[in-house]
Amino acid sequence: MITKCLFPVAGYGTRFLPATKAMPKEMLPIVDKPLVQYGVEESVEAGLTEIGFVTGRGKRAIEDHFDTNYELEHQIQGSGKEILLDGIRELINKSTFSYTRQTAMNGLGHAILTGKSIIGDNAFGVVLADDLCFGEGSGVLAQMVKLYRQFRCSIVAIEEIPSSDTHKYGVIAGESMGDGLYHITDMVEKPTPEEAPSNLAIIGRYILTPDIFEILENTKPGKGGEVQITDALKIQAKNSRVLAYKFKGRRFDCGSISGFVAATNYCYQKFFAEESSDKVVPLTKSFK
Repeated sequence: MITKCLFPVAGYGTRFLPATKAMPKEMLPIVDKPLVQYGVEESVEAGLTEIGFVTGRGKRAIEDHFDTNYELEHQIQGSGKEILLDGIRELINKSTFSYTRQTAMNGLGHAILTGKSIIGDNAFGVVLADDLCFGEGSGVLAQMVKLYRQFRCSIVAIEEIPSSDTHKYGVIAGESMGDGLYHITDMVEKPTPEEAPSNLAIIGRYILTPDIFEILENTKPGKGGEVQITDALKIQAKNSRVLAYKFKGRRFDCGSISGFVAATNYCYQKFFAEESSDKVVPLTKSFK
């Protein structure tokens, strides 16, 4: 069983200043739902209902969002607007939420290591909320959980990118196992196009086995002076096995303004079947 999912949400979101000066970037809305809620919905759909957040200063709004607001609910009780809270109420009822703080911004690897107290000795998912993903048939994390049950090892989600963008991602080299699955033989964090071993980039979805924590504890700062999860996964791949999965679906980089706008347009067109100026039409995304 894999039931835990970690959300590293301590970053400053500087690409969206001044909007993120006092509001977490994960709370930026895609139409009428914050980015982080889409990620939690994807996690719950995959059966990962024990949600852990690695937070930082100024992130209290995330904790408040996944809690009951009695004053607000009292004010809209019995009105047509009450339906707008159905999705978040369902998430709150189906999930548990835990929080710990990352006191220094030392990279994604350090953020994941900070979540060790929440995860314990368990395999777990990791979702980066500013990578907004929509799977085909089932969510991206659900696709990866299915693979984990078969292979029982760490798995990273990948997608093909232009060679000019390799400096933004961790890039893998691997041996194809068929059906979009690769056995990783090497990883490079943010390589130049000339250094990149392929055009297959790691995006913000991971399934990690608990031995990653011991590796992270002994991983020295890498690119940018930060503890990189890519460096730790590279060691794990040499010690045992790490797979990469070219997921079925679509991903938007909502950490960039262009990706955020594209995601907003996509969600509006996909989920709003009708538009009316005098009728409340909630944006809902069903999940199992």
